[in-house]
Amino acid sequence: MSGVQADVAVEGMHCGSCAARVQRALGRQEGVAEARVNFATHRASFRYDPGVVGLDQLRETVGQLGYVLTEVPTDGAAHEGEDASSQEARAWRRLNILAWPPAVAVMVLAFAFADEEWARWLSLPLAAAVEFGAGRPILSSGLGRARRLSANMDTLIAIGTLTAFFYSFYELLAGGDLYFETAALLIAFILLGRYFEARARSRASSAIRALLELGAKEARLLVDGEERMVPVEEVEVGDLLRIRPGEKVPLDGVVTEGASAVDESMLTGESVPVEKARGDQVAGATVNVNGALTVRTTALGRDSALAQIVRLVEEAQASQAPVQRLVDQVSAIFVPIVLGIALATFGLWWLVAGDAAGGLLAAVAVLIIACPCALGLATPTALMVGAGRGAALGVLIKGGEVLQRARRLDTVVFDKTGTLTVGRMTLVDAVGLGADASQAVLARAAAAEADSEHPVARAIVAGTEAAGVSFPRAESFSSLAGHGVRAEVEGETVVVGRRKLMAESGLPIADELETAASAWEADGRTAVFVGWAARTRGVIAVADTVKPGAREVVDRLHRLGVNVAMITGDNRLAAQAIADELGIDRVLAEVLPEDKVTEVRRLQEAGMVVAMVGDGINDAPALVQADVGIAIGTGTDVAIESSDLTLISGDLDGVVTAIALSRRTLRVIYQNLGWAFGYNAAMIPLAAVGLLHPIFAAAAMAFSSVSVVSNSLRLRRFAESPAMRPGRVGA
Repeated sequence: MSGVQADVAVEGMHCGSCAARVQRALGRQEGVAEARVNFATHRASFRYDPGVVGLDQLRETVGQLGYVLTEVPTDGAAHEGEDASSQEARAWRRLNILAWPPAVAVMVLAFAFADEEWARWLSLPLAAAVEFGAGRPILSSGLGRARRLSANMDTLIAIGTLTAFFYSFYELLAGGDLYFETAALLIAFILLGRYFEARARSRASSAIRALLELGAKEARLLVDGEERMVPVEEVEVGDLLRIRPGEKVPLDGVVTEGASAVDESMLTGESVPVEKARGDQVAGATVNVNGALTVRTTALGRDSALAQIVRLVEEAQASQAPVQRLVDQVSAIFVPIVLGIALATFGLWWLVAGDAAGGLLAAVAVLIIACPCALGLATPTALMVGAGRGAALGVLIKGGEVLQRARRLDTVVFDKTGTLTVGRMTLVDAVGLGADASQAVLARAAAAEADSEHPVARAIVAGTEAAGVSFPRAESFSSLAGHGVRAEVEGETVVVGRRKLMAESGLPIADELETAASAWEADGRTAVFVGWAARTRGVIAVADTVKPGAREVVDRLHRLGVNVAMITGDNRLAAQAIADELGIDRVLAEVLPEDKVTEVRRLQEAGMVVAMVGDGINDAPALVQADVGIAIGTGTDVAIESSDLTLISGDLDGVVTAIALSRRTLRVIYQNLGWAFGYNAAMIPLAAVGLLHPIFAAAAMAFSSVSVVSNSLRLRRFAESPAMRPGRVGA
């Protein structure tokens, strides 16, 4: 649906069931679509129609459930200083400082002075301080949900600890056994778990903060030839900036003066500095290595390359993998089911075994051990860390669904020109009919191609100029996509292009030209025919060079079990020569731009899960059709927008990195889910039969959530394995 996209923070969520409840409440509102709530980031994203429902109304709806929707600051302000998880971790730490001393004191009194009356009465205020002082946020949240006839993990904790506390108070008056230490230590362990969880989530979101911290704070502004340092916020588009060696490039711009090498590793993951000269683009946050540069600013704030990368990473981190739907469904019904199990446990102990006290402890243990937090954190934390790690390696991943599709890839289709090859064609040779005819062929071809932006055209024009051959200007020009060009030159209609275009134009090809063309094509060069005056007059050879490391990338994809195909408009012989050089399995040659999408669809219909790698506008439809579209970041904006993955640096290594990282991230998600589901499946029965004391249940529950986040954090050390990339150490 059309409408307004809203990205808001959600306060008051403490478990996966909270996120599921908020998402369900938003999704049920008329005029709201695509509602997604991420427990790990405490963010909600949805699209709504302002003519049907207002944001204030949605805030009120969510507020009735006990949660608060707040605005997320833009332009990185949300990430300045401490993030929400860091602030939350500090708050939980303060509560731990309040909770643990009296909780430990109650435990000592319970075990060392259990028969002393003074110790029994002293336990009451100490336990109350923990329960109603340090534990107040948990009780407020849990009981607040109960008043609204809903429940979350805090509801389970509140019911469990309050039951233990007030039962102990009754037994204190009646002279029976006390469980004050159980209530106090439960709260203390819950608070400790919340602290470790918030701290771990803060580490998981560190990729965004690290990116934003790359930006320069000041710029050296040039005004009337004078330099002065100003905050970057004062710079405007069109301003001239001076960047000295060793300084950061403050903002995106174009070099107007000077030459230098620029370290772009913080954005692209590529460690080798890139040479920059007049007319070249530079991105903010990169580092000028050796020469002085003067740069005219072209983008500020949200329009900068760094801001766009941050935005893409944030969107990926906030997305959901399809496997998350199952988790959401389970979390939504989990808490009511646990309450039912706890009541059944108490009833059976009381009615069947006649042990109400034992039933109470078992029921409390069930309530505490069944925390769905680990379930809620399993997927989003892995996505957060995986997306952040991808950005650090120069790979932008557009969401969890992309990761899940990328994991199943078995075929990668590369566009040839500009992707597997450098994309800069050069003139190699020319043959014409008759003496000195090659110069005439070059002159007519260059004249016809002068207004074309195609790489082959640029190569012919540049090569002709380099050879010192002058050429006239064409009177008219028309491009025939995928075939060649036709132009009026000195009163003649000149046709430059493929054999097929020559045939369609009624220009026969002499045997000697065909022989020369076939020989070039067998060597992987591209043959371009030139004709006018009722016949083909000559043929020109142009060649593109294979990108450094392309062969190694193909080999590594093979080691991952992935088939590699190449798609190109070149003739089959030329394409096959490149494929043989790179070890490519399948060649799709002589494919017109509009037919690339058909070729990708044909592979899919044959049962293959296909990734398409390309960099041009004509690759965009195929990128969309593929199961995973991978755009070379040095390519066009259209290709990048149409893709699922973007390789910022243009380095083909990113294709292998993207697939390997996707597989590793999905493996971590499944490990997390396996642990979370298995943990609950094993522990709830143990708690129900009395084999798990509530205190140990609280400690185990905290460990469960922290272990899931910690497992996800291992992705921060992701690198390709030595088996995939010789010479690099894997994680």
